[in-house]
Amino acid sequence: MTMPALLDNAYGAAELKRSAQRYMTWAVGLASLLHLLSVGTWWILSHRTEAPPSRTVRIMKYSELGPPPSISTASAPPAVAVNLPKNLVKPKIAVPVPVPDEQAEPEQTIPTQDEIAVPVAEGTGSGTAVEPDVSLGAIEDDGPPPEFVPFEKEPAVVKRVEPVYPEGAKQSGIEGSVFAKLWIDKEGRVKDVVILKAPSEVFNAAVIEAAKQWVFTPAVMNSGPVAVWFPVKFTFHLQ
Repeated sequence: MTMPALLDNAYGAAELKRSAQRYMTWAVGLASLLHLLSVGTWWILSHRTEAPPSRTVRIMKYSELGPPPSISTASAPPAVAVNLPKNLVKPKIAVPVPVPDEQAEPEQTIPTQDEIAVPVAEGTGSGTAVEPDVSLGAIEDDGPPPEFVPFEKEPAVVKRVEPVYPEGAKQSGIEGSVFAKLWIDKEGRVKDVVILKAPSEVFNAAVIEAAKQWVFTPAVMNSGPVAVWFPVKFTFHLQ
């Protein structure tokens, strides 16, 4: 083969560049087409509106309903049997009888708002104990009351005994307030003492001993005495 023939069949860099450009153009066009198809399919599916469900409505004319049922021909509801006791006394109808004015009971008056608002005088401690009236009989004690008992009038101190300052607390210089609750029975006596808070346990015995000697007027609810727990504060202060 001669040299000119070899030169005519040569496949060099220029042909490779042209082939690469041609294939690159086809690849970019095919990829763009696939992307357009994907985006178009997504847009169509996302914006597609579903048709509302169909409902079948039956329209009836008033003439097709017929006349309403007659009240006179309607069947009455069944009677309910009630078994009454044989010893049941039937109520009697009273007839009012006039009574002379001198035999009529006095009319009851209702207190006004001003009369209700008048404060009730509270008792003050006089240092003397009030002995209960034994002629009325002893009031039964049903045990300690609940934590909260409603009352209309709270207990008032009649006799107060101050606790003795413990020597140990004096020597140590301990001061403070002791909070206790007293069980006051229906006669106004202190049945039990519970220490709620104290700066030191050295004050507990003195407070309990003094508090049990206190005397109160009992708490009142519905015009009767009631047993209650009553909070009291004892203060110990060195002079």
